[in-house]
Amino acid sequence: MAETGKNIDLAAELLLQGKLVAIPTETVYGLAANALNEKAVLSVFEAKQRPFFDPLIIHLPNIESIVKYAVLEDERLQKLAKAFWPGPLTLLLPKKDSIPGLVTSGLDRVAVRIPNHALTLELLNKINVPLAAPSANPFGYVSPTEPAHVNKQLGTKIDYILDGGACDVGLESTIVGIENDKICVYRLGGLAIEEIEKIVGNIELMINTSSDPKVPGQLKSHYAPKKPLFSGDIKQLLEKNKGKKIAVICFGEENFSKEDHLIFNLSRTKDLGEAAINLFNYLRVADDSDADIVICEELPNEGLGRAINDRLKRASA
Repeated sequence: MAETGKNIDLAAELLLQGKLVAIPTETVYGLAANALNEKAVLSVFEAKQRPFFDPLIIHLPNIESIVKYAVLEDERLQKLAKAFWPGPLTLLLPKKDSIPGLVTSGLDRVAVRIPNHALTLELLNKINVPLAAPSANPFGYVSPTEPAHVNKQLGTKIDYILDGGACDVGLESTIVGIENDKICVYRLGGLAIEEIEKIVGNIELMINTSSDPKVPGQLKSHYAPKKPLFSGDIKQLLEKNKGKKIAVICFGEENFSKEDHLIFNLSRTKDLGEAAINLFNYLRVADDSDADIVICEELPNEGLGRAINDRLKRASA
């Protein structure tokens, strides 16, 4: 298993040597490599068994550092950056030649974000190179929100886990860019659409389920447990699956027959933020249980509920 600790100097040394380090962010844990080192980036794809056509996000310490790697000229995107960085926002920007094509899967734009986590920001300032860091889990599986999740899944494939505790948001970042001069959201995430629209007005959704993604997180099947997962109306799903041991992931009131089922309530008070924090952990625990299947209740399609429903849709694909 990988060594786990808070040694930023060691993490920096390993990354500059081309090694892999799991890093904490406010969203999920990332599997980080020096984005300027193609061999190191290749090892990210290999460790995760991630297809090379699925691009990566680069992480930077501040807005000023973007100029070396991407072009942030659009005033609307600048407003979003100033409003929500550091935070769970990723911007899709025209890339500069300093970023290897392997990072962007050959595309001419690169996904950029500034994470809101003190340890990782200190690390980024120390190493002075961008980090390519998708979620630190096998490709397509549930994203990790604690160091133990990373170690269980990838502990034999990485060199160090920088322990920043449990993630505060629990959903990947929201990815925003421009299509035909309009602000578009490509991936729903930890920053609600309503918050984005307060800054730049109406946006368009381009939430694809694609085999040829423009940004991370657009594949049809993703974030999935190994057990069969179904999302929708809990009562109907329970009736349809009578006789099975079921792990139920619900939201709010538990007004259904519990029988011999395992119950995981994302938020009894219907707090969407609390639900986002709990989602991946509950999916993971349900997947490790003795249940035959997992069923999940669809949440209100507003705020972070949109992103949670998106994850459940992809997890059940």
